Amino acid sequence: MKINKIFPIFSLVVSSLLVAQKSMPHLETKGTAVQLIVDNKPFLVLGGELGNSSASSAADIETYFPKLEKMKLNTVLVPVSWDLIEPKQGEFDFKTIDKAIDQARKNHLKIVLLWFGAWKNSMSCYAPLWFKKDDKKYPRAYTKAGKPQEIASAFSEDVFNADHNVYTQLLKHIAAVDQSENTVIMIQIENEIGMLENARDYSKAANSSFNSKVPESLMKYLIKNKKSLHPSLVEKWGKEGFKTTGNWKEIFGDDIFTEEYFTAYHYGLYVEKLAKTSRSIYNVPLFVNAAMNSRSRLPGQYPSGGPLAHLIDLWHAAAPSIDLLAPDLYDGDYANWVAKYRLHNNPLFVPEVKMTINNGVQAFYSFGEHDAIGYSPFSIENNSDAGSERLASAYSKLKQLTPILTKYQGEGFSKGLLFDQKNTERILKFDDLQITARHYYTLPWDPKAKDGSIWPEGGGLILRLAKDEYLIAGSGVVIEFEKELEKKQIVAKNLGEDGFVAQGGADQKQNAWYGGKRAGIGTVDEISINDDGSFTFIRRLNGDQTHQGRHVRIGVEEFQILHVKLYEYQ
Repeated sequence: MKINKIFPIFSLVVSSLLVAQKSMPHLETKGTAVQLIVDNKPFLVLGGELGNSSASSAADIETYFPKLEKMKLNTVLVPVSWDLIEPKQGEFDFKTIDKAIDQARKNHLKIVLLWFGAWKNSMSCYAPLWFKKDDKKYPRAYTKAGKPQEIASAFSEDVFNADHNVYTQLLKHIAAVDQSENTVIMIQIENEIGMLENARDYSKAANSSFNSKVPESLMKYLIKNKKSLHPSLVEKWGKEGFKTTGNWKEIFGDDIFTEEYFTAYHYGLYVEKLAKTSRSIYNVPLFVNAAMNSRSRLPGQYPSGGPLAHLIDLWHAAAPSIDLLAPDLYDGDYANWVAKYRLHNNPLFVPEVKMTINNGVQAFYSFGEHDAIGYSPFSIENNSDAGSERLASAYSKLKQLTPILTKYQGEGFSKGLLFDQKNTERILKFDDLQITARHYYTLPWDPKAKDGSIWPEGGGLILRLAKDEYLIAGSGVVIEFEKELEKKQIVAKNLGEDGFVAQGGADQKQNAWYGGKRAGIGTVDEISINDDGSFTFIRRLNGDQTHQGRHVRIGVEEFQILHVKLYEYQ
């Protein structure tokens, strides 16, 4: 009897100690990178975002989550709708949240929670009906022409208090059911926040604020951080003489871009108050997401004042508790857009990107080039069978790579590759080694290279492990290694698949050689990577698979991890 009484107490103590030792999900800086730490180790979000309405019923959640695990996701981004959890004011229903957390645990997934509160894609469509109907207490934003919009005004304390109250209850519930397990690892506050039709709210309260002095706290921030501000902000402020007192027009100029600054700052102030509540109740990393200012649109034609890259300083000044600004990407030119958000003061996290058959190569590029925290295609539950299979192949390799990638993040040893029919080549340099990476279809003997086919994106990453040792991973890439001097001396020939000159002729001139060392491919091994970062050999690639030692390649139909050792000779 005594043993039975002691044993449960002992177990409880041990269990409590284990929980205490397990830190909350958080961000840590490593070199030039910022890492997400989950369960006390670096974590790469291999994610997928559910469609807006796909977590609104228990039946849907039970249907979709097992599919997500089969796609090899480790994280699902789950919308949480205000109208569903507070259908009547002051009465809260968390059944769908509990179902999502339960299904995530059963399917070995983490959750990034997306708060659809006062705003979703600028609009207040996810606010409950009792809120929408009472436009006197919960006023709308107005256009310049005086039209009320289905957009709650960020200048109303009543709007904030209603949003804040339900958000607080949500956080308390999550803390109660998830504090020990940390299934929820990040939170997005609101969704694609920003003003439409005009660059700012023209309600009476907003007009009064716009015509008042720019807050002293913002000016102090800009003055303190002047040397590191976004170039576009420095340019605009500078045109007005870097004034430090005055209203918004006097300091930044009289145009819609100044109005957007005003909007960004005040949305940031609103979000900061929610973020502080997050910190006090369930302290996990926080972010805001942005709809892009693309297609030559002006503020108001896209959600003006959202957490866009050129507005980062306004957001940092207003909402210092927010950890990062994240882009939602649908317009192509992926490499250019993510570069805008991988800044010295903003780690890259892609919570929402258009779902395509080649999301996997974009994910490889993001982690390889920008030390990304995570990547997540949108409406993931609707992925096709072919898309699901290809994403699973990519994510399974990235999961294997995680212990190696996170070990080297922030040290400059990793580079990303992303190719299409227009952008087919990238040249990298490490010391005196030149690495030329190309799209797989640049190989002249592949029939799809010249038959008019649209090239699928190819891409991946290159990670330098040592002077003559590399990991190459991804799909649809060809890599050559040469010494820089060697590259200058040798004129490339058009070689066939057999390595011989593609077309003979009477005059076969020899290229001049001026001495020096050459880079050779020693071994190319396809490998898998274990949880502890050790390698497991799968097969040795040579002969035709390396073009007789001329290059390393991965076809467009597969994802692979290759371990490459080089050597020198002369």
